[in-house]
Amino acid sequence: MIFLGTDIVDIDRFSRMMDKWGRHLLERLFTPHEIDYCQRQAVPAIHFAGRFAAKEAVRKALHAAGRRTTVPFLSIEIRRDDIGVPRATLADQNNVQLSVSISHTDSIAVATVTAQFDG
Repeated sequence: MIFLGTDIVDIDRFSRMMDKWGRHLLERLFTPHEIDYCQRQAVPAIHFAGRFAAKEAVRKALHAAGRRTTVPFLSIEIRRDDIGVPRATLADQNNVQLSVSISHTDSIAVATVTAQFDG
């Protein structure tokens, strides 16, 4: 069975949170690799918001699958593969395959994730 999660983030709101909480917020939500990637982009807030939406979508897909324990944000990592496709991985979770799609405009970021469990 395939489970679905979707999330949408207001980029301006997320940017204001970043301004208010700074590095503390980033280190609570994102891995060092994610922080490095997003900060190298022309408009980092767009990419942070997209990754945050993807992490929330992962959590929603897992919840839809009946996983009632909340997964910490730092246990979810969003990376781009060799051709630029975003990939989500979970720390200590080898039995789930995640597919992620992230899109954005100048004002919103949206992510959709599917989760499929082995066995």
